[in-house]
Amino acid sequence: MSEPVVKLRRRAPKRRRGCLVGSIAVAVLLAILVAGAFAAWQTLYRPTNPVAAGQPVEFTVTAGQSVQEIGIALAAEGIVANPNMFRWEARNSDKATSLKPGTYSLATGMPYDLVLDKLASGPDIVYFDVTIPEGFTARRVAARVAKVTGVSEDEMLDLVLHGAPIYELEHPYLEGSHDGSLEGFLFPKTYKIKEGTKPETIVGMMLDQFDEEIATVDLSYAESKNLNVRDVVTIASIIEREVRLEKEYPLVSSVVYNRLKLPMRLQLDSTVFYGLPEGTKILTKADLAEHTPWNTYRRDGLPLTPICNPGIKAVKAAAKPKKTKYLYYVLTSKDGSQTFATNYDDFLKAVRKYRDLFGY
Repeated sequence: MSEPVVKLRRRAPKRRRGCLVGSIAVAVLLAILVAGAFAAWQTLYRPTNPVAAGQPVEFTVTAGQSVQEIGIALAAEGIVANPNMFRWEARNSDKATSLKPGTYSLATGMPYDLVLDKLASGPDIVYFDVTIPEGFTARRVAARVAKVTGVSEDEMLDLVLHGAPIYELEHPYLEGSHDGSLEGFLFPKTYKIKEGTKPETIVGMMLDQFDEEIATVDLSYAESKNLNVRDVVTIASIIEREVRLEKEYPLVSSVVYNRLKLPMRLQLDSTVFYGLPEGTKILTKADLAEHTPWNTYRRDGLPLTPICNPGIKAVKAAAKPKKTKYLYYVLTSKDGSQTFATNYDDFLKAVRKYRDLFGY
């Protein structure tokens, strides 16, 4: 009988604990390095607004902007890929404190160093701030624009005095304008005008602004009195020239409406002045007797055109006057306030008060 065969099981060698710990440590380290690299990429290299390169962009740096704020704005436009990298590049160059406010002609996808060079060199696009106050005539508007921007005053004058046919397709209220005048519709505000902008474009900006403003005005009352947009603007231009205190706008508007309803001539000095040479200060009897399209002592109804370019407050008062029975008003205080009257006798009393106060 043979002896049984005894099978011996070979015991597997024990893993060294130190090797396992080392492997884990390496893995953790690699993970940290990868995470760090990814975080660095996210922070400094990841494009925040990927766009096609080479697209022109006008970019403005405002006074007081920090490098970080400029970088964020550049990246938002796609001019640089990452705002943090821009900040990094700026701080590692000698240009971080040399970035100048102004408007620049840049493009999407530009190298950081080239953007920094441009912003440090100063703006290559010039804008002019042109302020047109309420009550300026078209002639004064043309002169102001020409003086500030350098465009031809003659070209501006020709446009504002005779250019309505050029614009009436987009602005129908200009159709039939007397001699092509744009008076009344060159809306008062401060315009930012790019250097080299043509006069036709500048005038178009003002008309577009008028469109925006008139859209906020309720014209229903005026229309119920058979008055159109041009009529409202003409009344507003009278208010702008006749009234010093804003609270009296609706009252003077009511006088105009009441006289038109009677009918009764407006007999307003401001309209006569408009038909005289620019700068005339005193009216004579001959001036009052002269027949012009704006002499409301001799002309029934409204003057043929507005007599200035009114602001939105005057336009709203012209569209919706206060309901009164006033037919007259007279300046009776040095603060600009006026006395309103419903009859001729009270009007004469106010005139005497005016003469006592002002001496003529």
